[in-house]
Amino acid sequence: QVHLEESGGGSVHTGGSLSLACSASESILSLAEVGWYRQPPGRPREMVATINRMGNTNYADSVKGRFSISRDNAKNTVYLQMNSLKSEDTAVYLCRGTHGFYESWGQGTQVTVSS
Repeated sequence: QVHLEESGGGSVHTGGSLSLACSASESILSLAEVGWYRQPPGRPREMVATINRMGNTNYADSVKGRFSISRDNAKNTVYLQMNSLKSEDTAVYLCRGTHGFYESWGQGTQVTVSS
């Protein structure tokens, strides 16, 4: 089982930037897709961005143009660069890896955006 661990969360003011990292315990190429999801307080979990083994990306409409997902296969890490942060981006951000019916989730990292 691939273990995923997020890092890079924290607190930032509106308009600021943060970079998150999702590190895998083994080659991320074993995963067909790795994605970032978030769970805002009192709301359901939602997809933020995904990247597949071919490097194709997908973004939620709410983050398009502000967030960027990328991967470094050599470091077994997927990144989420978040710019122009808004208060509504406040959430626990989780990393998810999938391959067929298999999925693995990280524990999450808190991102808080305040004015």
